Amino acid sequence: MQRNKGPEKNKATSAADVARLAGVSRSAVSRTFTDGASVSAKTREKVLAAATELNYHVNHLARSISKEQSRPVCLLAANLDKPYHNLLLDALTKQLQQDGRMVMVINASSEPSSAEQAMRRALHYRASASVVMSGTPPQELVQACVDSGQKVIMINCSDEVENVHHIQIDYVDAMQQAVTLFQQAGCQALSLVSSTKGTPSLLAREQFFISAAQAQGFEVTIWRGDNTNYEDGQHAAQALLSNRQPNHAYFCITDLVACGFIDTARHQFNLSIPDDISILGFDDIPQSAWQAYQLTTFAQPYQGIANRVSDILGELEEADLTSRLTAIPKLRNSLR
Repeated sequence: MQRNKGPEKNKATSAADVARLAGVSRSAVSRTFTDGASVSAKTREKVLAAATELNYHVNHLARSISKEQSRPVCLLAANLDKPYHNLLLDALTKQLQQDGRMVMVINASSEPSSAEQAMRRALHYRASASVVMSGTPPQELVQACVDSGQKVIMINCSDEVENVHHIQIDYVDAMQQAVTLFQQAGCQALSLVSSTKGTPSLLAREQFFISAAQAQGFEVTIWRGDNTNYEDGQHAAQALLSNRQPNHAYFCITDLVACGFIDTARHQFNLSIPDDISILGFDDIPQSAWQAYQLTTFAQPYQGIANRVSDILGELEEADLTSRLTAIPKLRNSLR
């Protein structure tokens, strides 16, 4: 193998440098580092030896960007400090990377203006797709992304946005099951612990829970906090538990809210769960299975959502623009 002068110090080694040192063509270097490409054993040996000597590594990022089908998939996310969003992001990134896609995460706030700014970034980055995990960007901007060739997938967002793929939870079924669980536990009074955030998924849970409860003859007391944090669950318990009725049950709009509610019920009101009150959550975050909570809840289909996104991007089937997935009850010890 001919020994040529290597690349200048501090300059990134290129495939051309490897080709010169190995005494082969530039295309031979490319074929050596392309899975399934045809190259002789002798040439491969020369190229790999030269690459090792020059500490050369293939720039997969540049290689993928050059392919239209490998443009990045932008995940537009908010509230990543919360378990639900964290779990969904984990499932999505793992699935998309397994599919060989480049993933870009844009961390936005939950405000509408922030969702708009995040989608404009995805447009500027020439993403192949934008997956909106929270918030609802303006229809005009969404349409601009679609017109540019992007696929737009919205998870549990407003279905008023047109010409995009929607992945939603079947909240009608889930909330009917929630009311049935309370009935089976012998609960006689129901309270809903929710939030003023007014996101599409929270509003859907509220609407369909109240409808399902009223259909079974229940009147529902509603309490709304500022957010869906642990502290909101604490504040709800402080406001509601002093005036509870016998066999009272509480549906907390998220598991994180339920955790705060449970701790306050036990430590400030000396209540036993489920002997004194029953509590139901939603999301099935890891904390809900902790011994301290043992919260009965509904599991978000995190992997199911990730699989559906993968199918849409891979165009594996001609499907409706709206997909509805099922939230599965996780029965633990917070209901009688």
